[in-house]
Amino acid sequence: MEIKNVVLASASPRRKELLLQIGIQPEIVVSHVVERVTSSVPSEVVMELASQKAADVAAGRKAGETVIGSDTVVAIDGKILGKPKTHEEAREMIGMLSGRVHQVYTGVCVILKGEDGNDCSRVFFDKTDVEVYPLTEEEIFQYAMSEEPMDKAGAYGVQGFFARYIKGLKGSYANVMGLPVSRLYQELKELNGI
Repeated sequence: MEIKNVVLASASPRRKELLLQIGIQPEIVVSHVVERVTSSVPSEVVMELASQKAADVAAGRKAGETVIGSDTVVAIDGKILGKPKTHEEAREMIGMLSGRVHQVYTGVCVILKGEDGNDCSRVFFDKTDVEVYPLTEEEIFQYAMSEEPMDKAGAYGVQGFFARYIKGLKGSYANVMGLPVSRLYQELKELNGI
């Protein structure tokens, strides 16, 4: 079974790679919507942002196309850790994660463009618990001073150098990378009546 005419409302190379991995060749159309957050609950935040991105891109698409919007956050003790703006901020975030379990939430919005504006949509989130080994101050400093943490929620990428510090995870690995593709695939099948 092939799902066609998929538009990914994201510039994330990791999300594109994950879709390609499951046999979906997306067109990339980056959303430029001004993100508005009305909640501080991680699961609600990611669904809200994913919906805004998907709706922004879907507004200019034609019937039969499927638009996917997504947003990922890292949270510890219910506090959302965004992308670090400085290496010092990355050091603080990695220090918070060291030796602890935190959560990665990814919200996904899928909009199937219908005839005459009758669109179908699904919005959901996935959560993965990630346990990090205790890091030494030197390990935290060296990682934080690299460029790897600078464009990633929570200041790390599970698929990069930081993998050496991941003790384990409970849930979807792909979700931690930024797109829970197994759940997404099931939603796409249902929306397309397959």
